[in-house]
Amino acid sequence: MNSHLAPIKPKRVADQVFEQIRDLIFRGDLKPGDKIMPERELMKEMGVSRNSVREALNKLVAMGLVDQRQGQGTFVRGLGSVQDNPIMDLMASHNATITDLLEVRMGLECNGAALAAEKATLDDIRIMEKSIATMEEAIGEGRVGTHEDAHFHMAIAHATRNPLQVHMMKYFHDFIFYGINESLKRFFDMPARTEEILTQHRRILETIAQRDSGNAYAAMAEHILYIKNFFENTREGNMPAMK
Repeated sequence: MNSHLAPIKPKRVADQVFEQIRDLIFRGDLKPGDKIMPERELMKEMGVSRNSVREALNKLVAMGLVDQRQGQGTFVRGLGSVQDNPIMDLMASHNATITDLLEVRMGLECNGAALAAEKATLDDIRIMEKSIATMEEAIGEGRVGTHEDAHFHMAIAHATRNPLQVHMMKYFHDFIFYGINESLKRFFDMPARTEEILTQHRRILETIAQRDSGNAYAAMAEHILYIKNFFENTREGNMPAMK
């Protein structure tokens, strides 16, 4: 018998409630501004106690994923919110630019894409496909598609099955959200660039779906380098002002 085997510990109910809601947020099924169903409905839907629901919601609040508004309910916070982000002071004190962040993303997200190629489930693939489709719809309707872009990258992070990868991505996306928005707004006036971004997303998804870690890494690197070169070769290379 393998001496490294350990007893299986059942997960606490509150933790399971928390994980389900967290995953819906990270995958983009629950979008910024969406209202989470009331406690009573969550209890009925999930078959759990009020205490378990409240504990899970309190944990989501503590992580900065949701806001509880008196008399209104619980709402998903936007990925673009930088309030209480632990990296904020570091970024400000070192005058970090968006290209600095993109260099960090190069390592974080390229490895993430490679891991996702190894670990993604069919449901993860479906979520990524949906993110790309909704981004295409947004652009077709004359919208920029910033949230859809961010959720595509978060879906990849989620597919790594590595909680640290997911949380680090959230913190970085809190900051680069405005960078994504700024670049997409500029690309929106340049249809060829917008289509190239979509093509890069499709290529990343294709390599992940094919379980090709090496090419997934390369496809993500190509995508981030494309954005990085854009900012480095324009006047907008500095970090956009946080609002």
